[in-house]
Amino acid sequence: MDANLPLTAASQAAFPWLSLIVLLPAAMALLMPLLPGDDSQQSPLPRNLAIGVLLVDLVLMLVVFSQHFDPSNSSLQLVERVSWVPSIGLEWSLGADGLSAPLVVLSGLVTLLSVAASWNVQHKTKLYFGLLLVQASAQGLVFLSQDFLLFFLAWELELVPVYLLIAIWGGSNRQYAATKFILYTAVASLLILISGLALALSGDTFTLNLTELAARSPGGTFGLLCYLGFLIGFGVKLPMFPLHTWLPDAHGEANAPVSMLLAGVLLKMGGYALLRFNVQMLPDAHLVLAPALIVLGIVNIIYGALNAFAQDNVKRRIACSSVSHMGFVLLGIGAVDALSLSGAMLQMISHGLIAAAMFFVTGCFYERTKTLSIPNMGGLAKVLPITFAFFLASSLASLALPGMSGFISEITIFLGITSQENFTTLFRVTAVAIAAIGLVLTPMYLLSMCRRVFFGPRIPALAFIDDMRPRELVIGLTLMVPTLVIGIWPRIAMDFYEAATDALASDLGTHSLVALTTLLPAG
Repeated sequence: MDANLPLTAASQAAFPWLSLIVLLPAAMALLMPLLPGDDSQQSPLPRNLAIGVLLVDLVLMLVVFSQHFDPSNSSLQLVERVSWVPSIGLEWSLGADGLSAPLVVLSGLVTLLSVAASWNVQHKTKLYFGLLLVQASAQGLVFLSQDFLLFFLAWELELVPVYLLIAIWGGSNRQYAATKFILYTAVASLLILISGLALALSGDTFTLNLTELAARSPGGTFGLLCYLGFLIGFGVKLPMFPLHTWLPDAHGEANAPVSMLLAGVLLKMGGYALLRFNVQMLPDAHLVLAPALIVLGIVNIIYGALNAFAQDNVKRRIACSSVSHMGFVLLGIGAVDALSLSGAMLQMISHGLIAAAMFFVTGCFYERTKTLSIPNMGGLAKVLPITFAFFLASSLASLALPGMSGFISEITIFLGITSQENFTTLFRVTAVAIAAIGLVLTPMYLLSMCRRVFFGPRIPALAFIDDMRPRELVIGLTLMVPTLVIGIWPRIAMDFYEAATDALASDLGTHSLVALTTLLPAG
C-alpha cells in the first residue's frame, strides 16, 4: 500500500470531535417529542431547537477542521476506532481527510440553511425538524465512516428521513415520487452491500475497515465486478444516466428545503463514494473503466441539458440541470489526473452551493405565487426585484460564468482531461469537444427560464406580492457569497482537499495503464 494513500491514519483523536459532530443532531432529535405543545399549536420551539443545534454543529465543524485538521496532510486524521459489535467485525470508526472534510462542512451549512428555509412549515413540526436533525447526523456519518458496515448503515439511514420528508410534506404527487426514490436507492444499496462484503471476504482475513480494504486493491475480473456493483449503486445517488429518473420526480414534489438537501448534499454522497470506493479501493479496475466513466459523464451532461429544455416546471428544470452538472464530476473522476480529480471535488462543492441557492430562491417565489409552472408566471422581475437578482446570480453561477465557482471547477476538469497523456489525442479532443456542448446548452435553458419567469407578459394575479424578507436575504447571501469567493479565490477551497486528491492521483499513477491505453485507438 502506498505510503501517501490518504487512508493511512495520521493521528488518533485525543477527543472524539467527529463523534460529537455526528451524534449531536441525532441526540437533540430525541428531544423533539418531549417539547411542550402539539402540532395544532404551531409552536416555534421545534424549528428554533433545530436551528440552534445545527448552528452549534456547524461552528463545531469549522473549529475542528480549522484547529485540529491539517489540510496539507493527505492521511486520515482525527481517527476514532471503537469496537462496536465484535462478532461481525463492526467498529465505530471515524476519520477525516481532504475528500471528506469539505463535504462535511458543506453538509452542515446546507442542512442548517434548509432548516432556516423551513420557517413557514406548520404541519407536524416536531416530526419535520426531528427528521432534518436525524438527516444531518446520517449525512455526516456517511462522509466520516471508516468502517464499511457503518458506512452502509449511515447510507441506509439517510434514505428514511428523505422518504418521509417527501411523502408527508411534498406536493400532490408526493407518494409516487417518494416511492420511486426509495425503490431506486434500495436496489442500489443491495449492490453496494454485495460489493462491499465481497471485498471484505476477498483477503486472507475478514475486515470491514476501509483502510485495510483499500490496501488489498484487487484486480482482474473480481475487481471489475466489484467496481461495477459500486458504480451502479453509487451512480443512482449521483445521479448517473440512465439511473437518474427518480431525481426530477423527487425535486418536483419535495418542498424547497428538502430539494436544497437533495441537490446540495445527497448527490455529493454519490461522487464522494465513487472516489472513496471505486478509485481508492479498486484502482486497477478504475483505470480500465475510466474511458467508460468519461463517456457516461458526457452523456449526463448532454442528456441532462437537453432534458431541461422539455421541463415547464421550474424545479424539474433545475433538477435536470443537476443531472447535467454532476456529469462533470464523472468526467473529473474518469480522467485519472490530479487536476481533474481536484476539479471533481470543486465541482461537488460548487454545485452544492449553487443548486441549494437555486432551489431556495425557487421556494421563495413559490411561497408567493403558489405555482412552479413556467407558462403561468411572467413579469415577476418588477414585483420581486431582489428575488430576481438572486435567481439570476445563481443561474449565472450554474452556467459557469467567469468569476463564479462553477467556472473554476469545470475549466479545471477540462484541463485535467486535456493534460492526461495516457489518453490518446483523438479521445481527449473528442471528449472535451462534446462535453463543451453542455456549456453552450446550459445558458440557453437557464436564461430562457429566467426570461419567461421574470419577464414577458405580466400575470395580473401576481402583480401584488412581497419580495424577499431579511431572513431570506441572509440565507441567499450565505449561499451566494462563498460561490463568489471561491470563483475569485479558488485556493480557499482547493487547499482544503488538494493534498488528498494529489495523493490519490499519485497512487493511481503507480498502477499499470496498459489496459487503459490498449482500450483506445491510436491517435
